[in-house]
Amino acid sequence: MEHSNHMRLALELAKKGMGFVCPNPLVGAVIVKDGRIIGEGWHKRYGDLHAERNAFADCEARGEDCSGADMYVTLEPCCHHGKQPPCTDAVISHGIKRVFVGSADPNPLVAGKGVQILRSHGIEVVEDLLREECDQINQIFFHFITTGLPFVTMKYAMTMDGKIACFTGNSKWITGEEARLHVQQERLRHTGIMVGVGTVLADDPLLTCRLEGGRDPVRIICDSHLRTPLDSNIVRTAGETPTIIATLEEQTQRSSAYTEKGCKVLFVKEKDGRIDLRDLMKQLGEMKIDSILLEGGGTLNWSALESGIVSRVQAYIAPKIFGGAGKSPVDGRGVPQPDLAFMLEDSKIVRFGQDIMIESKVVDRCSQD
Repeated sequence: MEHSNHMRLALELAKKGMGFVCPNPLVGAVIVKDGRIIGEGWHKRYGDLHAERNAFADCEARGEDCSGADMYVTLEPCCHHGKQPPCTDAVISHGIKRVFVGSADPNPLVAGKGVQILRSHGIEVVEDLLREECDQINQIFFHFITTGLPFVTMKYAMTMDGKIACFTGNSKWITGEEARLHVQQERLRHTGIMVGVGTVLADDPLLTCRLEGGRDPVRIICDSHLRTPLDSNIVRTAGETPTIIATLEEQTQRSSAYTEKGCKVLFVKEKDGRIDLRDLMKQLGEMKIDSILLEGGGTLNWSALESGIVSRVQAYIAPKIFGGAGKSPVDGRGVPQPDLAFMLEDSKIVRFGQDIMIESKVVDRCSQD
């Protein structure tokens, strides 16, 4: 029980890096000696010290000696040179006696080598402590490091009769303040936020993170034919918040009007007359955008599901009924029969005031087949 409590503290520390370490993983570390916690650390920002080295720095600040201590770390210590030197070196040099590891690191540069190096230096390693919880906080990193593609979360808010807007198009607000606050936290968690040009034309959103001390996601607009108004909030603030306009229109005088205002215009392959979302994900992955919160309308949501880019769905449901011909969260042609539905699994329900959120993993179509 004591070991689990120390790892849970490491998990809480790891979460403090949310939104600031990507495309690196969230990692927390706790050092314990003679039953006392003598050091704590987490990966605070991309390029800065890793969790283990921050924990050692905390020990030194407290005047504590780490030799013979235990370390609890949520992810296998790295053993390669990147922006920081290997954490395995630091663990060895500080005389740590035993290391408890939560998750194995799927990064090919690590992938079991970190544990192997520690053991070769006589350090006892206990693996898979609270593995499920430790894996959970790094779903994005695990997906990105193994595929090179962004982890896409499709998010929408709807009424109990499945509407995302009234027949007039009015949608503010469907859910209450607690649910909307959680959406802001998701905007912080994800590196990018993506909508279609229809959303820009209808709502003129800013798509920023409104949490105090937060970080704005990279805004990605799917705009096949460059219809985003030059005086929209998105374009007007592109000099302050990174903005990508994905389009089928090759570099023209028209696209230069967007670049002059600070937007990055990204030419994407065409598929069925629209943007090829798989090609877009490939290009965004190459730009180190490891995750995207998809806040599009029904048309883009269907295209995203159909193209197979969605990893997770978050459906916020409010205890309201609009009735009539309001918009659906997923439009498109739909599936022709029930057994061809997009299947979801590992669903969990979270309550936010009077609203609920159902979060589910999208089952890969190949595994369904």
